[in-house]
Amino acid sequence: MEYQLVPMAEAHIPQIAALEEANFSQPWSESLFRDLMGSEHSTMLVAEGPDGTVLGYAGLTTVLDEGYIDNIAVDGRYRRQGVAQALLGEFIRRGREGGLAFLTLEVRASNAPAIALYEKMGFELAGRRRRYYDDPPEDALLMTLKFHGKEGSYEHPGL
Repeated sequence: MEYQLVPMAEAHIPQIAALEEANFSQPWSESLFRDLMGSEHSTMLVAEGPDGTVLGYAGLTTVLDEGYIDNIAVDGRYRRQGVAQALLGEFIRRGREGGLAFLTLEVRASNAPAIALYEKMGFELAGRRRRYYDDPPEDALLMTLKFHGKEGSYEHPGL
């Protein structure tokens, strides 16, 4: 499968909003994505097919030396083909090179495929947020990847 990782653009927003609707019980709005595009603290990446199709997307917000992965979603037709791993790997690379102390995210406790990916990428369980999600109510697992030292010396095999 051929795709490239590109910054989110206005043209991607309708497809991203459709993915949000399909993947999240409380999807973000198109206007929120537009706001994030203009924020100096947010990075939104899209895995884009040769024809402009959005295969998946991910967002990262940084505060000082902390990185928070907001959303990561892949169209069901393109799952288990390395798209989420590529998006996450790019944020790990940028976090390491940018001197972040860590990357963190929340994931539904029942989302075994995502948890397996995050663990494969070096994230570790850091806590649990009780009843974090609505519709249906469910705990979130807080998973964190810590970088070491000012240079972010974390190295993950295969990245």
